[in-house]
Amino acid sequence: MSSVNAAANLTREETAERASCISPRSIRVELDLSGAPEQTRTGFPSITTLEFGATTETTWIDFIGEEVSRVIVNGQERDVRWDGARIAIDALSAQNEVRIEAVAAYSRSGEGMHRFHDPVDGETYLYTQYEPADSRRVMACFEQPDMKASYTFEVTAPAGWHLLSNQAAGRVREGIGVQTVEFAPTLPISSYITAVVAGPYARIDGEWSRADQHIALGVLCRASLAEHLEADEILEVTRQGLDFYSDAFAYPYPWGKYDQIFVPEYNLGAMENPGLVTFTEAYISRGAATDAQRGARANTILHEMAHMWFGDLVTMRWWDDLWLKESFADYMGSHVSAAVTRFTDAWARFANTRKAWAYKQDQLPTTHPIVADIPDLEAAKLNFDGITYAKGAAVLKQLVAFVGEEAFFEGARRYFAAHAFGNTTLDDLLDKLEEVSGRDLHAWSRAWLQTSGVSALRLETDAEGHRVLLQDAGAAGPRPHRLRVGLYDLRGGRLALRERIELDVTQARTEIEIPDVDLVLLNDDDLTYAKARLDERSLQTVEQSLSTLEDDLARGLVWSALWNATRDGELPAQRYLDIVRRHAMAETNVGLLGAVLGNAAFAVRHYVADEAREGQARAWTDTTWASLQSADAGSDAQLTWARAFASAAAFGGHTDDVRAILDGDAPRGLVVDADLRWLLLTARATTGDASAEDIVAECDRDDTAAGRTAEIRALASRPDPDVRAAAWAAAWNDLVLSNDHLDATIDGFRAGGRRDLIAAYDEEYFTRIREAWETRSIEIARRLVLGLFPASHSTALADAWLDENVDAPGALRRLVIECRDELARDLRVRAAQGALTHG
Repeated sequence: MSSVNAAANLTREETAERASCISPRSIRVELDLSGAPEQTRTGFPSITTLEFGATTETTWIDFIGEEVSRVIVNGQERDVRWDGARIAIDALSAQNEVRIEAVAAYSRSGEGMHRFHDPVDGETYLYTQYEPADSRRVMACFEQPDMKASYTFEVTAPAGWHLLSNQAAGRVREGIGVQTVEFAPTLPISSYITAVVAGPYARIDGEWSRADQHIALGVLCRASLAEHLEADEILEVTRQGLDFYSDAFAYPYPWGKYDQIFVPEYNLGAMENPGLVTFTEAYISRGAATDAQRGARANTILHEMAHMWFGDLVTMRWWDDLWLKESFADYMGSHVSAAVTRFTDAWARFANTRKAWAYKQDQLPTTHPIVADIPDLEAAKLNFDGITYAKGAAVLKQLVAFVGEEAFFEGARRYFAAHAFGNTTLDDLLDKLEEVSGRDLHAWSRAWLQTSGVSALRLETDAEGHRVLLQDAGAAGPRPHRLRVGLYDLRGGRLALRERIELDVTQARTEIEIPDVDLVLLNDDDLTYAKARLDERSLQTVEQSLSTLEDDLARGLVWSALWNATRDGELPAQRYLDIVRRHAMAETNVGLLGAVLGNAAFAVRHYVADEAREGQARAWTDTTWASLQSADAGSDAQLTWARAFASAAAFGGHTDDVRAILDGDAPRGLVVDADLRWLLLTARATTGDASAEDIVAECDRDDTAAGRTAEIRALASRPDPDVRAAAWAAAWNDLVLSNDHLDATIDGFRAGGRRDLIAAYDEEYFTRIREAWETRSIEIARRLVLGLFPASHSTALADAWLDENVDAPGALRRLVIECRDELARDLRVRAAQGALTHG
């Protein structure tokens, strides 16, 4: 945080007390952004007028910025009492009007009002990002989700810019070189989902209409990216989603318009601001893109759209119940993608990407129940994790199987009707689902939402020869699973489904009748949340025949089972890599292919035994090169293999082939766009085959925001001790680095896994992180702590820091504990390789 972090870190108890005695009604925010193009201007005027009821004489209003110049309470000027985060207010009446005049700061970290200057056309672009608590960096407010109000924004900015907020523009006043737009008041919403966008963005308009509703649609991005904006497909997915949700939730879309804007240097995938959804520009491809990338974008569009109801219309009371919106949105993104868009493989991708994130998070010592204990805002910031999103979504899929899809949606409809524009907790939702399903969901909740850890399912044969399904859920104890077991035979050299057995598993041991088959796939159809192990016969079958399994989801579940076993040290990394080499080339689902290639590369760098790593790295580069050459010309698979090859080449091998592609001799059909060129050039830089002059020349060819970020990464990747030292110093000390540029600097410092170049900084890391946490914004500090954690051969330094810093902020300790645990896993899995291979 900043030097005011103690005041900025609001707690659950104090915000609950404030909500009990303060009742916001309307908030007017006036922002003057007319000076934004002048880069020397660090701040902008922000005037907020808050109308609220009170049953107390004193409270505080949240604001973090450069200056608070005036505080006027009920027409009376008051002394400014501001500690950098909270403005103290007293002598309140039953009804109040408080006006606060301040100067807010432009951001380069993606928190608050982010300002970006486009090197392509010299234009300036602004957007806001608040969740969970950064609206106070733009306006004075009650920074907590359960104090909803109607917001009216008035924004002054340069003439010719697009100005957007949650509602449509109303009154417009034009001056010399400037414009002032007053937007219509919002319906009651929380501060963190208000939004303002300003800049010369390119815009494509559309409309969604039904018999009783006409919603204006807009898709926007920076002007220099407009030629790459696939607006037609984005609008098509948007209309499909609005059709689905309007029917499924039986509650009309309430926010008046639906703008979606892709913004630079964004910290998230997207944010559900009602009527003005913001997305990362990573969803706009400057060159070639795979259908898996487009499917991921569609999923995110539908995820954010679900929030228009789950999160915006009905909002959690405090961040403990963050899952009430995020788990539902994550589930709905895949459900609606599969149901109404062309991306029918959404659940297969979910099983191998989102659930992989959940399994990883749920095995950390810092794992937590889906309904988490969130005492303060720092904890809330770190709770946007694999448990809250992906595990929650997977558990909701189990809930749908448990109560039935119609009961699930009817419960949701009653929930919206009962709590529209209000705030809720877990019990409010469970009550509605119980009404329609007749099931005891509080017991289900205790087992699934209020415990932590991932269950593991495996099939064994007991002493009497009976097949037994074993469930290990650790301290959580057995959970109720509704699942299917798939039975597959090899017929004519191909795996074919014989039948699926559906059953309820509630105990640690469940006897099950399994006929003699070649592959038993536990949790077929992926109905429940559990790591499903393959028995030895099934493992041998998929080693030889995985690619003959036609169903994408079933194949994806096998890939998932193999990866989980590798991460847990039960399957030797070498055996996993052999299976990837044998079957990945035949993987027809590009989403699955991308996940598998990423996992294989990770296994080489983290799980292969130390003495074998260099050889395996070169073998992996060989595999990616051979597969790139064999892939169908111009296919998504070819592009996916090309990216994998570029990443692998940074660890050695095929330097001549990398150079040849950059010189124009690429495999037939491969689109070598600017982004792929940077991946290849960075590989050359990492191995010492590209000079600073080569890198600068490439940036001259691609003098864009993405090009400049890639230049920073490539320059820092060169295998020179002085270069890595400069990257280390810049990461910690260069306070003007944007969030993206910091990431690029960190990536360069760690490039190629060159511990010989960076191990000397291990001890210094632990002397720096606490100061960074106390003096930098939480977003920047988090990137430093995670990105620079040393991948050493021992956890001793981390253990010592944790022992010596028991009083460190809980959120910082959590990050260090998680990094330490991942390192310990790496070391443990590597050490087990010999025994696994020869056991």
